[in-house]
Amino acid sequence: MKLTIPFCASWRSALSLPAKPARGPGGPLIVSLTTMNYGVVYALLAFSIWGLFPVYFKALHQIAPLEILAHRMAWSMLFLFIVLTVRMQWRWLGAVLRDRRLLGRFAGSAALLSGNWGIYIWAVNTGHIVEASLGYFVTPLISVLFGLALLGERMRPLQWVAVAIALAGVLYLSWENGRPPWISIALALTFGGYGLLRKTAKLGALEGLALETMLLLPVALLYLAAVSLHGDSGFAAAPLGIKILVGLAGPITAVPLVLFAAAARRIPLSMLGLIQYVTPMLQLLIGVAIYREPFGGPQLLGYGAIWIALAVYSLEGIARARRVRD
Repeated sequence: MKLTIPFCASWRSALSLPAKPARGPGGPLIVSLTTMNYGVVYALLAFSIWGLFPVYFKALHQIAPLEILAHRMAWSMLFLFIVLTVRMQWRWLGAVLRDRRLLGRFAGSAALLSGNWGIYIWAVNTGHIVEASLGYFVTPLISVLFGLALLGERMRPLQWVAVAIALAGVLYLSWENGRPPWISIALALTFGGYGLLRKTAKLGALEGLALETMLLLPVALLYLAAVSLHGDSGFAAAPLGIKILVGLAGPITAVPLVLFAAAARRIPLSMLGLIQYVTPMLQLLIGVAIYREPFGGPQLLGYGAIWIALAVYSLEGIARARRVRD
């Protein structure tokens, strides 16, 4: 069976609300096996692209991280403008601009997203890919704690166990390294906070990213103009190949988000939650195998504790989902 990726016109269906599943002869709702297979493919593609980000940002190392971040915002806005215009999908903008509360939430999510992007780009280009990967391993547990503290959600006993094991792993790494893994903590907090705000400020994946990028664009353009006027632009001095790579920041940012949205409406969240660990695992492997960052026995022990915590957390979630479904 031939698989096709839903670009261009079929993005509309990929990002729309899921259709009502068909009922099986026994009564319960069932998910088409074909739909499930497509969902798994989309999820693997999205998380694999995110997992390969270290290679992309390493290729841009001659440009300062802050300038890369500003270009990423600018080129992402251009790409999103083209996509939304082709799809004639701008009607949402008027209502959003009149909702000050929603704009405030997206201003907060935009700030957290830019902080997360900036920290990650800096970490990759200063030789901290392994530590950055840890941040995305622990993000699901940070999200659970945010839900407990800010949304009044209750944690189940095994979730407490998972958080305790992960905390032990982080404390061990802090003791072993002589400092806390600040990069990991900053990435987990900014991305966990971003997810929290996006959860409470409803807007489609593509529209939400477009709004966040619009809010960030003036700052990005001002920064790029300033470095250009002062003759400090790494982009201006870069060879043509690097400039093309920088220009690709738009689709590189938006395409995995579209694939993720397509996957989220086709497969259970429990499965999506497991597949998401493809991203930090790829990043870890790239950091160790390609860029030769240190990863010895002490790191393995600390990371191992966090992997055990994630296994406990994921298996508990799967078991609970099955009980609810049954």
